[in-house]
Amino acid sequence: MLLLKYDEAAQAETPPDPAVFEEMAAFNTAMVDAGVLMAGEGLLPSAKGALVAFDGDEPTVTDGPFAEAKELVGGFWILQVDSLDDAVSWARRAPFRTGERIEVRKVAEAEDFEGIAPPEVMEAEEELRARQAQQQG
Repeated sequence: MLLLKYDEAAQAETPPDPAVFEEMAAFNTAMVDAGVLMAGEGLLPSAKGALVAFDGDEPTVTDGPFAEAKELVGGFWILQVDSLDDAVSWARRAPFRTGERIEVRKVAEAEDFEGIAPPEVMEAEEELRARQAQQQG
C-alpha cells in the first residue's frame, strides 16, 4: 500500500497546479497498464472528516479539521507487486511536490498471522473474505 502523507495546512496555502491532475492521471494509468493497481483514491481534507478516539470506556468523536495533526494521509494506492522494492519503485514515480511523502506498507495477509491467531478465527476470516468476494463479484 502506498500512503500519501502531507501537511494539510501547507497544501491549503498552495493548491496544486492543474497540471498535477494530468500527471496523476498518467501515473495511475501507468500502474493500471502494468497490471499492479488494485485500488487508489484521494481523500478530502480533514475538515470533512471525523476522528474516533479509543481512550476510555466509550469512543469519543471529534469533527475535523485535525489541527493537531502535522501530517495526514491524503490518499492511497493498493498495489499487487512482487516485492517491497517494486512498491518503492512505483512510489518514486509519483508526481508530487516538495513536502509530500509516500509511506510504503505491506497489507497484512492471512498467512502473516498463521500460528498467532486461533485456527477458528483464521477459518472465519477466510469465510468472510469469500463472502465479500462473492458480493463484489
